[in-house]
Amino acid sequence: MIRIILVALAFIVVTLLLLPLQLIGLAFEPRLQRMIPHLYHRILCALIGVRIREVGRRSTGAPALILSNHVSWLDICVITALAPVVFVAKSEVAGWPVLGWLARLQRTIFINRKARHQTGAATGEIASRLLAGDAVVLFAEGTSSDGIHVLPFRSSLVGAVHHALGSSTHHTHVTVQPMSVAYVGFSGVPMGRGLRERVAWYGDADLIPHLLNVLSSGAVDVTVSWGEATAYDMSTDRKAIARDAEKSVRRMTAAALRAAAPVPSSTPAALGQFPRAEPA
Repeated sequence: MIRIILVALAFIVVTLLLLPLQLIGLAFEPRLQRMIPHLYHRILCALIGVRIREVGRRSTGAPALILSNHVSWLDICVITALAPVVFVAKSEVAGWPVLGWLARLQRTIFINRKARHQTGAATGEIASRLLAGDAVVLFAEGTSSDGIHVLPFRSSLVGAVHHALGSSTHHTHVTVQPMSVAYVGFSGVPMGRGLRERVAWYGDADLIPHLLNVLSSGAVDVTVSWGEATAYDMSTDRKAIARDAEKSVRRMTAAALRAAAPVPSSTPAALGQFPRAEPA
């Protein structure tokens, strides 16, 4: 309980210190509005005890759409700690206490997944962010999972690739890169099936108890793997893009889970240098 209180107090202090800078960035400076969340989540990962191992490298191509699996609310902290990105989230998230407010400050794109007639508007919003220079992360499964099995990728919002190219006079390709998030250790113990629900947040699990459980753990080890980035043009079918990314994420997730080795305690956390491994 003492750890949870200390982490919560530190979270409040960091939020209050960086909030004015983010508001200034939102009003006047695009680079600042991207970098403040990046710094913020690096600090949060350090406070929570998240230890990140990267496999592969993030592409520098732009516009950039990143297609990822989704395991937990913690994915947001992990991914943003590695790169300045914006996320696509279900519209309900905007109404969540505190987390919804933070998501809005990070310029999250909110969509109504249940209203299929709004898909065009959603892909248009994603496309506009891509063309404005944002790297957009889409959790292509459409929901979170147990972190062991990668669910089928939905292709409807991948149509933002074509929407962006159709709206631009300067771009002929959009770079799509698959990314895998795999939690491999918890409290210094390799994460088998028995521990997986301590980190994976899916199904009917309540958010607050799950969040407190993670905060009290002291250490979460996660492997983030970057797949091969591909530049797609207007001729590529969105279903093919989603299918190829899904295969890549399945492979990378399986490889990370097979390794199932926690990052050594000496590994620098979010405020230091993240260790990097080259893909096999």
